[in-house]
Amino acid sequence: MKIVIVGCGRVGASSAELWDAAGHEVIVLDIVTRAFERLPTTFGGTAVRGDGTDEDVLRRAGAEGADVLVAMTEGDNRNVMSAQLAVEALGIPRVIAKINDPVRAMAYAELGIATLCRTGLMVDAMNAQLGFPPSGLPTLLTATGHHTSGAHADDTHAPDGADEATAAPRAAVEA
Repeated sequence: MKIVIVGCGRVGASSAELWDAAGHEVIVLDIVTRAFERLPTTFGGTAVRGDGTDEDVLRRAGAEGADVLVAMTEGDNRNVMSAQLAVEALGIPRVIAKINDPVRAMAYAELGIATLCRTGLMVDAMNAQLGFPPSGLPTLLTATGHHTSGAHADDTHAPDGADEATAAPRAAVEA
């Protein structure tokens, strides 16, 4: 399976490591080259410095034809933009965006983007540990609608040259 991960933070890097070890083709994008230091030396996938909200960067990184894209940056807006591009421009069939805000997580799911809400997951994990009932906050929401925005990737520009993706095997990524 070809999997694209936008954001090489702790969750993105851990997912990349696990999915690569399981034999999947993994492409990881991040705008900060140092983020790739989180990947193990055994990582056999591709690390790309670039902005996952830029359609051209995603295409040059090899996202076309991917089976899965997960948007795991720290920004809800970046994650939903990347997920929207994956669905609308690249036709990636399975897309998940990490959204911290529970209200936005529900709204984006209703617009056709599956969301993973860290807030709900953490509250429910604490409640389970404490013996409290689930919070009722969203956790992992399946896309229930279809997004019909007229927005295109051409409307989005990355700052400071971050739109220049340099695809390279793990060993060739500069710190």
